[in-house]
Amino acid sequence: MDINMREIIEKNMKEQMQLLRRVMETDYADKMIEAAECILHAIQTGHKVLIAGNGGSAADAQHMAAELVVRFEKDREGYPAMALTTDSSILSAGGNDYGFEAVYERQIQALGAEDDIFIAISTSGNSENIVRAVHMAGDKKMKVIGMTGQTGGRMRELCDIVLCVPHDRTARIQEIHEHTIHTLCQLVEQKM
Repeated sequence: MDINMREIIEKNMKEQMQLLRRVMETDYADKMIEAAECILHAIQTGHKVLIAGNGGSAADAQHMAAELVVRFEKDREGYPAMALTTDSSILSAGGNDYGFEAVYERQIQALGAEDDIFIAISTSGNSENIVRAVHMAGDKKMKVIGMTGQTGGRMRELCDIVLCVPHDRTARIQEIHEHTIHTLCQLVEQKM
């Protein structure tokens, strides 16, 4: 089978550009402003940002936490943020004792507080462990920002703010999520 690599590259780039245009035609930018203001308010009032996702979205959670705690582009104080995806002992103990569906819910229960932020990342909006964590965050009166794709899945109705990328390919959704993370970090950093 002869694979034309240039064709694949160009197809992916065109698909991403088309998706960016499509996202720009929605209220996504307004939702990003709302999310940035929410994060800013939490940090300014002494609260923290907890972030979780699975697979590539787990990496996105870690990436965002690093940008908030360390820095995005400016030297400044660190902001209180934590990816719930990084502690292998907590993840494996929680998975073993309560099931993988509870690994983030348990951490939100233990670490989350009223007026903290939970950024829930699921490209489908239906990841059971993320949905359960969103429910727990709601119970704790945390503000929930959902980063989803497709139609938003179950998270669409559960989150305070939904950043939904209207596409069904995980790679394209994650590319927009990456852009969203960078932009949110830039907005927070510029406004602090």
